[in-house]
Amino acid sequence: MKRWLLVFGTNIAIMLVVGLAINLLGLNRWMTKSGIDYGTLFTFSLVVGFTGSFISLWISKWMAIRAYSIQIIEEPANAGEEWLVSTIKAQATKSGIPMPEVGIYQSPEVNAFATGRSKKHSLVAVSSGLLQGMNKREVEGVLAHEVSHIANGDMVTMTLLQGVLNTFVVFLSRIVGMFIDNALKKEDRESSGPGIGYYVGYIVCEILLGVLASMVVMRFSRWREFRADADAAKIWGKQPMIDALKRLTQISHSDPIYDNRSEAIASFKISAKPSGFMALFSSHPPLEERIAALEMLPNDRA
Repeated sequence: MKRWLLVFGTNIAIMLVVGLAINLLGLNRWMTKSGIDYGTLFTFSLVVGFTGSFISLWISKWMAIRAYSIQIIEEPANAGEEWLVSTIKAQATKSGIPMPEVGIYQSPEVNAFATGRSKKHSLVAVSSGLLQGMNKREVEGVLAHEVSHIANGDMVTMTLLQGVLNTFVVFLSRIVGMFIDNALKKEDRESSGPGIGYYVGYIVCEILLGVLASMVVMRFSRWREFRADADAAKIWGKQPMIDALKRLTQISHSDPIYDNRSEAIASFKISAKPSGFMALFSSHPPLEERIAALEMLPNDRA
């Protein structure tokens, strides 16, 4: 969850900055002063849509390190760090990817996440709470899951999806804005460019379409979590993954840090099971569903 929050938050921030710059430079007025040129608008939407997503991907590791004060393990300082690095190295080798950077950050949450712009520039970060709250077998399951995210290229895939959705949000919202503006005009003001109806229309529409786009991204994210679980089971065996998820379920039910008012666990989404409308915005499937899916897999490793 933390990796998606960082990427999506940066993407939204960049989109807002780009949108503000566009308005200040008068590009909206220039594009719509003679009606809509759909080809120009789509090209414009494509550039704006992918700018935020690609920049957020490019700086994702840098942001994660600073946002959570992650201490990168250059040389293991103790037996625990040595075990952590060697385990991730073994899993990376089994997955066929370069060794990612490994870091630890201080947090009571039982948490881990992977980030980075590519397989060659990736990071697996674990919380101190994870190392203290789980045994080695359970931690291995968590780490295998994160390594699988890197091996599957999930950060890049999610970035491309977000870019495509951003493009259509920008494109459709401006078409709707122009339609509303034309409907409100009482006389021909073609030479004066877009009016207030255009700006209000596209801003409101961009917000609404952005919410719908988020549902699509989260739905895809839930599917990728199932895939990461399955691939982790292939490289490290399914039982460590099942043990980790069961342990996380116990923690979520017993530790007040994971009550309904607190932040959900980043990588494994520990919280009360979302229901109704809010379930559409969950980036991770319920733990029970993930455990059931793993139990249906063959016992042998790939």
